[in-house]
Amino acid sequence: MSDPFLGLMMLLLIVVVIMMGFPTAFTLMGLGMLFGFYAFYNPAEHWIDNRVFDLMVQRTYGAMTNDVLISIPLFVLMGYVMERGALVDKMFYSIQLSFRRVPASLAVATLIVCTFWGIASGLVGAVVVLMGVIAMSPMLRAGYDVKLASGVITAGGTLGILIPPSVMIIVYAAVAGQSVVKLYAATMFPGFFLAFLYLAYILTWAAINPRIAPALPEEQTRVPVASWMRSLQAAYSQNMMLGLVRALTSPSKAMALETAEGRLNYWTLLKNFCAALVPFALTAFTLLLVWWYVVIHPQASGEAEAPEGLEQLGAPAVDAGAAMVNGTATSFYVSFALVAAIAAAALSRYYYNMGAERLQVIKLLVSSVMPLAVLTIVVLAVILFGITTATESAAVGAAGAFLLAFQARTLNWKRTKEAVFLTAKTTAMVCWLFVGSALFSAVFAILGGQALIEEWVLALELTPVQFMILSQAIIFILGWPLEWTEIIIIFVPIFLPMLRHFDIDPILWGVLIFVNLQAAFLSPPVAMSAYYLKGVSPPHVTLNQIFAGMMPYMLIVILCMVIMYIWPGMALWLPNYLYD
Repeated sequence: MSDPFLGLMMLLLIVVVIMMGFPTAFTLMGLGMLFGFYAFYNPAEHWIDNRVFDLMVQRTYGAMTNDVLISIPLFVLMGYVMERGALVDKMFYSIQLSFRRVPASLAVATLIVCTFWGIASGLVGAVVVLMGVIAMSPMLRAGYDVKLASGVITAGGTLGILIPPSVMIIVYAAVAGQSVVKLYAATMFPGFFLAFLYLAYILTWAAINPRIAPALPEEQTRVPVASWMRSLQAAYSQNMMLGLVRALTSPSKAMALETAEGRLNYWTLLKNFCAALVPFALTAFTLLLVWWYVVIHPQASGEAEAPEGLEQLGAPAVDAGAAMVNGTATSFYVSFALVAAIAAAALSRYYYNMGAERLQVIKLLVSSVMPLAVLTIVVLAVILFGITTATESAAVGAAGAFLLAFQARTLNWKRTKEAVFLTAKTTAMVCWLFVGSALFSAVFAILGGQALIEEWVLALELTPVQFMILSQAIIFILGWPLEWTEIIIIFVPIFLPMLRHFDIDPILWGVLIFVNLQAAFLSPPVAMSAYYLKGVSPPHVTLNQIFAGMMPYMLIVILCMVIMYIWPGMALWLPNYLYD
């Protein structure tokens, strides 16, 4: 048998052995050593001088000194601390109250919490198990269809591995030699767009068939409003924003009101007023941040890079005219003004209708969602804006997760040890996977397997689009029996050398792989999300019902990929804008 076909035998054997249940990392290393010993065998040398042992040492050293991998244990620690800190219960309750008037409100709240919690933790299994414990039983008690309840938990729980910060993105960056920061930027819009498609599907299904998600009873949608807030409304104004302003300027009547802790004090009024200002503050901060980055930041950078009095020789005089103002396109100012006007109108309507219930919901959201949201936004912003590296950002995220858990008083010494142990276990698994993959890929290339596959693909004379479809179809099929780790580590390196021939951007191709691998968590028989959920579901919920609930979301994943094929700017616009 020729060497190239020995390489193909390696590829076939790795799939068979993994499906038999053997550990992936050590299977890769074992097959790599076995076939590598044959590839380097020289009868004139002693067997211990076989160069496969040198290759093993070199590949191990190369994986251990890969700077990209340093951020993995820190991001994993951040996720496990948040999971062990049990910070999600109150978040689910507050978001469910926020969407209490929306059809299928429990399912919508579950999807939002899954998305948000997945972003913060990046742990698919942890998110599915947590939401299965918190949301599955309430949805079933409310009369929700089992397929709807199981589908939204399993599909929503997988989004954390797609939207940054994600370990899968870091692993792909290390395998493909791409920038983690650019990949993070590229996955932002596709990840949230996929979550939007999930949300649109849930709302459409609930609108067509209301029986799958009955309206909740009054006691489950009632907002727990304190009695002093009702009294404040009666004394000042039914509009809580106006009432708080009047109470702060004329507090005599407010100080006479009773609360659960005694008389109402000025500090309580001030805290409630600040909570009421949060929607305005967030909107204003977002608009100011966009204005700074688009208008002010480029001007400051340009002044710093170009010393005064110097002019590029031979530069043609360009009359920007009405198209540019201070280096910024006029269209930006028009769009910004339109968005600002819409935001102002929405905020005006929001505050005009602010009653006690709305203020109470804001307070619940501020206490449960705001700290985690701030931490997540800071972690992502410092990466995307180039303030820190991915590793430094991961360290900030891990430290912030500890602070949040300590502030919530939910993280004790036992849970801390569990988080650290699980982080070490996951990190060791990823590192051994890289060692095994590096050895396997090197031996596979030495035997000629890589060249044989490239020759076969090139002989098909495919167009770039056809190659994209073929490669993604193969990844999609591999997602049925294999997990994302095996696919990224073993099979993605086979396709990477061919991307240059077809002039395909490895960042776009990688983002398509990330979206595609969402199906790996939703496709039987290895659909791990289904088994995670089954382990915490009531006994009458069968595995087949969970599988049936996941199937529509697989079709949505395919739809998202088709849209990305048609409009690649969804993935490439943000990294091109930020870094080119």
